[in-house]
Amino acid sequence: MAFTGRLFLLPHSDRRTADLPHPGLEARLAALVAPTLEAMGYELVRVAVLGRDRPTVQVMADRADGSLIAVADCEAISHALGAVLDVEDPLPRAWQLEVSSAGIDRPLTRVKDWNRFAGHLARAETEMPVDGRKRFAGVVLGADAQAARLRLDDGQEVALPFGSLRRARLVLTDALIEATAQPPRTN
Repeated sequence: MAFTGRLFLLPHSDRRTADLPHPGLEARLAALVAPTLEAMGYELVRVAVLGRDRPTVQVMADRADGSLIAVADCEAISHALGAVLDVEDPLPRAWQLEVSSAGIDRPLTRVKDWNRFAGHLARAETEMPVDGRKRFAGVVLGADAQAARLRLDDGQEVALPFGSLRRARLVLTDALIEATAQPPRTN
């Protein structure tokens, strides 16, 4: 029963989690929390585990209907996921739960994120070199199940395999702020 019951709304951190004792921990946590989020009308964007002594389980979520997440949503998610994680007890020691929205300059973790934000600027980093490099910046062109695509500043297009993506996130621009202030597009 390690859940502290507190709600933490902190900005996203790109700290590495490779030093975790269980390399598949984030995937296991995602599998545990996703069904609860879906039942509540939310979608999982990302799970990260940060720190060692008292790790923080960081959960980012979106509303399934595309509307903005409020503090009350984060609080409800925090209580529900805290209960799930307390029962499942996936971490061997005390931990903290942090729930937040993905934000405007959000991480791009799913195919739908890459397609939704096509036309906006993003930065990405891969584990293994793609076309001789690991860091990329450019305009999001979309994605399919295998790779995300960017148009780089020099006009070259690059496909970044999802299995190789270390991190990717939108770049905060006026166009992105304006686009996220409008109601979401429905398909």
